[in-house]
Amino acid sequence: MSQQGNEVIREHQQYVLQPWTKQGGPVLPVKRAEGIYFWDYDDKRYTDMSSLLVCANLGHNNPDIIEAICRQAHTMPFMAPDFASQPKSQLAHKLVQLAGEDTYSRVFFTCGGAESNENAIKIARTVTGRPKIFSAYLSYHGATLGAAHASGDWRRFASETGGGAGGFVHFFNPYPYRDGYTYGVDEEKDTAQALAQLERQLQFEGTDRVAAILMESIVGANGVIIPPKGYMEGVRALCDTYGILLILDEVMAGFYRTGKAFTWQHFNLKPDIITFAKGVTSGYVPLGGVIVNKEIGEYFTDHVLPCGLTYSGHTLGCAAGVAALEYYEYHHIAEHVQQVGAVLKQELQHLVEKHAIVGEARAIGLFSSIELVKDKAKRKPLVTYGESNTILPAIKQELRKRGFSTFGRENNINICPPLIITEDELKENLAILDDVLTWADQTFLS
Repeated sequence: MSQQGNEVIREHQQYVLQPWTKQGGPVLPVKRAEGIYFWDYDDKRYTDMSSLLVCANLGHNNPDIIEAICRQAHTMPFMAPDFASQPKSQLAHKLVQLAGEDTYSRVFFTCGGAESNENAIKIARTVTGRPKIFSAYLSYHGATLGAAHASGDWRRFASETGGGAGGFVHFFNPYPYRDGYTYGVDEEKDTAQALAQLERQLQFEGTDRVAAILMESIVGANGVIIPPKGYMEGVRALCDTYGILLILDEVMAGFYRTGKAFTWQHFNLKPDIITFAKGVTSGYVPLGGVIVNKEIGEYFTDHVLPCGLTYSGHTLGCAAGVAALEYYEYHHIAEHVQQVGAVLKQELQHLVEKHAIVGEARAIGLFSSIELVKDKAKRKPLVTYGESNTILPAIKQELRKRGFSTFGRENNINICPPLIITEDELKENLAILDDVLTWADQTFLS
């Protein structure tokens, strides 16, 4: 590594608290980024096959978004939330149109996904007067106190120390591969079983005490787990039966990641509240928000909204958001994702058929994951949940050595490249993944 690169590493290791890891470990210093690539200080190129944290949907250094940020910075970089600004008003209107102006009416802006879910929870409790929030074990909704409690995976544990926040209840959402079912074959059995268990749990918790069910439209960081047929519609029906609000988290899956503006639009339902972040600006400026339906919007005409953030509707962020949404539309990103996503799904299925270590591949649009196993016939996971896992980090490190950058946890490797990737670029990089999986077959299963 060059002298400058080493100095960046040294200062990072000495002064930065890095999320979700012990401090002082190895870190890659990044000097620049362009399109679907970034480079370290030795000018080694890496393909960003996860859109960083599934946020850089339009790749790096997009000139339209950068120009919009610069233009707004020269005019007015920030204005407090109780003033109107053109970028904020325009972006709110565009978001309501994307969700459906026949159903949705207003947007509360935040600085990111965790704050979006935090405020959605607060809105749901305020509107219903009920205390409890149901959320899935296989989920991640953010690291602030309420969002962390709503999250189902192990990252919630630190927030629970000392008692944490109250009123959160977790349920098991369906996971067809682990439940012993197969997509397109018997997934409706998984749906029936999961909905029956959820309704029973709602009844035991008191249906009149549940404000909302909060779910990712498709589980993201925990392995791109696509809900079985009819499940999401079934959850909507349960909410309607018991007067419970449905909050769908689109933080990771939104903004054309799956080929539609919002992933819930693949299902025959409409949520009451939608949370978003990440792809709304392609990660260029921190921004998130909560979209509410007309009934909730009207409620706050006569009642005070108990939510507030200094940077709500940040002017630079909203300008970046307007530019990103215009880019998605003008460049027909939805159609491109559908086309390239079909190639991704086919190529991943080839990896399932070829490699003993790959049990299943799940993909919708450019949102995908492969699940690693030690016994494909028995669907036995490579590492038991909650165990110390050295295998996945070794596989990710081998990928990075070959210029393939992505993330994953437990037994899943997520492949979620920028939505501008071409078919040729996709195939070129999946060939790297193929080679590394051959290495993993030989290293961990032989």
